[in-house]
Amino acid sequence: MINIAMLGTGKIVPEAIDAIQQGGKFNVAAIWARPHSKEKAEVLAQRFSISKVYTDYDELLADSSIDFVYVGLVNAVHYEYTKKALEAGKNVILEKPFTVKAVEAEELANLAIKKELYLFEAVTLLHCPNFYKIHDTLKDLGNIRIIQCNYSQYSSRYDAYKEGKVLPAFDPKLYGGALYDINIYNINFIIGLFGAPKSLEYVANIGFNGIDTSGFLVMKYDNFIAHCTGAKDSESPSFLMIQGDNGYIRVNSTPNLLANVKINIRGQEAVTMNLNQFEHRMVHEFIEFAETFEGKDYEKVKKGLETSIIVVNAAETAIKNAGLHYGE
Repeated sequence: MINIAMLGTGKIVPEAIDAIQQGGKFNVAAIWARPHSKEKAEVLAQRFSISKVYTDYDELLADSSIDFVYVGLVNAVHYEYTKKALEAGKNVILEKPFTVKAVEAEELANLAIKKELYLFEAVTLLHCPNFYKIHDTLKDLGNIRIIQCNYSQYSSRYDAYKEGKVLPAFDPKLYGGALYDINIYNINFIIGLFGAPKSLEYVANIGFNGIDTSGFLVMKYDNFIAHCTGAKDSESPSFLMIQGDNGYIRVNSTPNLLANVKINIRGQEAVTMNLNQFEHRMVHEFIEFAETFEGKDYEKVKKGLETSIIVVNAAETAIKNAGLHYGE
């Protein structure tokens, strides 16, 4: 069993612990929180039978029984906590977005490779069977012409935002907002399949504090255009669509679930399928991370890091393109 320590007590952490325990490959051996959140960490430790609770990060990193650290903290500190873990010789699973700046992403990737440590970005859709099926089916679509992605989900924090209360999800200093949170799935979907775009443009609805509450990202490739809608201030049915001159693929779910894939090839009967094996959206990624580690498949690590760097570069370029000033 691979021992993993969880960083943070936010909403994503209990979700991740649940998925890890369902996957059966990792043992959640410890949880870390800042001193003011120790009580929350203790509640999670009791709930999930976690034996160790830390409030000192250096002490956790000195624990020789810990193989991996899971970084489930706010976007703005992903780089800081991941770098420190890598420097301490720990492997890392890092929640999306990988980092908020391309230079940070490159530095972390280079550090991990230099030390031969395993560094994974936890983007659910990239690690599920449906994604691999879509990848293998692209050749049947002919020439790709248009890609449409829509992930619109009214944020549970948006009512507070409308009343003037800024929580981390809508704080530009912490790199909140629609693009780095919800639209990052759309970006990962497209770049995971097609690589870096030739150019991009981001047009956003900007809130009173300079945050993008929703927006459109257009990425241009040699022969097609990809359009990504991400909204935290409104909602609609979410979907993904890849259109070629010989057919299309439509995903009738939110991108992070990537369920219910419809494949329609001209001259053939349309097929709808769901190859994902778990109801919990995060189980597949943790199983894949563990199997990559156990199988010492470091080329897969490098490939994943290449994708993460391209995605972060695209997101950072988009934010600047829209005239947004984050982290200030």
